[in-house]
Amino acid sequence: MRSPVSLRALAVAGVLSLAVCGASVPAASAATAPAGFALPRPTGPHRAIGTTELHLVDRGRPDPWVPGRTRELMVSVWYPAATPSGRTAPYLRPGVARTLAQVDALGVFKAGTVDWAGARTHAAETAPADVRRGARPVVLYSPGFGVPRALGTTVAEELVSRGYVVVTMDHTYETAPVEFPGGRVELQRLPGQGPARLRTALDTRVRDTRFVLDRLADLRRGRNPDAGDRRLPRGLGRLLDLSRVGMFGHSAGGIQAAETMRVDRRLDAGIDMDGTLQYADGDLIPVARTGLDRPFLLMGAATGGTPQTHLTSPSWGSFWRRSTGWKRDLNAPAASHYSYTDVQSVLPALDERLDIPGRDRAALIGTVDPRRMTASTRAYVTAFFDRTLRGRHRPVLDRPSPRHPDFRLVGWTDDPDAALNRP
Repeated sequence: MRSPVSLRALAVAGVLSLAVCGASVPAASAATAPAGFALPRPTGPHRAIGTTELHLVDRGRPDPWVPGRTRELMVSVWYPAATPSGRTAPYLRPGVARTLAQVDALGVFKAGTVDWAGARTHAAETAPADVRRGARPVVLYSPGFGVPRALGTTVAEELVSRGYVVVTMDHTYETAPVEFPGGRVELQRLPGQGPARLRTALDTRVRDTRFVLDRLADLRRGRNPDAGDRRLPRGLGRLLDLSRVGMFGHSAGGIQAAETMRVDRRLDAGIDMDGTLQYADGDLIPVARTGLDRPFLLMGAATGGTPQTHLTSPSWGSFWRRSTGWKRDLNAPAASHYSYTDVQSVLPALDERLDIPGRDRAALIGTVDPRRMTASTRAYVTAFFDRTLRGRHRPVLDRPSPRHPDFRLVGWTDDPDAALNRP
């Protein structure tokens, strides 16, 4: 959905080339031990983070990609935990890590060179929820086309450390791969490229989001939405404040956030991280033609050489002119498409061992300082949801910040009645 020439195979075909057609995965071999990496620690005051998975089955909906299958999803819930006790969760589920280890991932991580299975998060699995301060705002996250939900972990953990509950979701048969309870791994099963596939993907993602919101409502009411009725962390449902819900996403996930807001008032605010709001040139998605009346943040990069802003992108420009709610347009001109994912941290951590060509590195994460870009992305996302879901004023959203020199504030509108943004 964001597919300049340098990233077409990544953004359109998906993260795993062999998984696109459901092909068998060859055995991996490596001359040396796979390289490991660690995610940056969250910086908020709440250091105890918990996480758990939910297997959700939409029994009334046929799967759009695989005939004869009922739509089913895997999501992760990240939340403030009562104590930091317990073993931290793996970054990737075992079956997903195995699959990634056996193929070339994102075009730069060669088969057998990365220790995907050894990477850990900072969240304890199924730790009891911290309910002492009551329910917390909920933020949903969706990744780019074909990309696992794990690539949003760095920002998700940061939000939890700042007092949010975050729900990250995979989109089965588009995401490559997805692991279900019992070790079943599902790969991509997509038709050939074209506008019809993108329309189906967006429609499916929007319906997935609304279904997840329904199941979170069940969880809040004390029901267990997990299809296998697996035991949930103590107090998890009580932690959900579903009167304050936001959503952010990268690439196709950002498009999904905007389009879901158009059709579902349960989402109060959203962020699009470098996702073009069109199916093809001149073919805008519905929300780009109607705009939104609620807070929205556009965060662009310069994939392909041109910064994506509402001044340079026709789809963003259309969305911007028609949106009457509070809005901001931020751009990081030295960043690239995957700068808004964990790749911004993971790739530099592995670079010394893997000797990744500079051109490939720049195509994914640009030339920004990796640590500074990660810190800035966390800061802006947190500030946005603090303002829109908690009513806390954050000056970083109002003017350029010397602490975040990689970002430019391209446009902003505060007055809901304003027809035009300030330059």
